[in-house]
Amino acid sequence: MAAKTKKTPEKKRRVNFVYQSQEAIEVFVVGDFNQWSETSHAMKKASNGEWKKTVMLEPGTYEYKFLVDGQWKNDPANADCCDNAFGTTNSRIQID
Repeated sequence: MAAKTKKTPEKKRRVNFVYQSQEAIEVFVVGDFNQWSETSHAMKKASNGEWKKTVMLEPGTYEYKFLVDGQWKNDPANADCCDNAFGTTNSRIQID
């Protein structure tokens, strides 16, 4: 009888997403880690205009965007982008 091996899940990491906008009314971080849900990861605004959200992610590569008052925005603090199916780009992050 063959020995059974148990696949242990990768340890999740805290990932802090930050978007800077004094003028924005609502900001969400949206990506393949939340099936591109436009409502599941609302960000909180600090008094300095920084919108923040911490997400627990397993190691891997993820694509994401910010949804700022209904407008899709790439992460201006992250130069790593990739093409998407809509003819624009997504921000990309690698979690080790």
